[in-house]
Amino acid sequence: MPNFSGTWKMKSSEKFEDYLKELGINVMLRKMAATAKPTVEIRQNGESFYIKTWTSIRSTEISFVVGQEFEEETMDGRRMKSLVKYEKDNKLSCQQRPLKGDGLDTAWTRELVNDNELILTMSCKDTVCTRVYVKE
Repeated sequence: MPNFSGTWKMKSSEKFEDYLKELGINVMLRKMAATAKPTVEIRQNGESFYIKTWTSIRSTEISFVVGQEFEEETMDGRRMKSLVKYEKDNKLSCQQRPLKGDGLDTAWTRELVNDNELILTMSCKDTVCTRVYVKE
């Protein structure tokens, strides 16, 4: 099983602003978020993960065990009930449902490529954003 642990810096981003628009984020916040270059710290101990994401605008931290549902607040402030599973050995997949009845379901995957590249995809409805991170 690959180890996702490390500090990751964003190298590229595609369709992030489209993803935020799909979520209903206002244009000013979308523009600010699109310019931010997140850093992600991942600590993995077997099936247990801690992920901290930070930018100059906002930071979030989540802890979870693969296969166990948990609650989180996303970078854009949505309160979600999330479940992470292994899609394959080097790829985590997460389904997110709003804690309250309103709001949109979202999903993300994190795929480890060649031990030094992490590909994050985030999806909402038919909009998919891809962000590539490199290990520091």
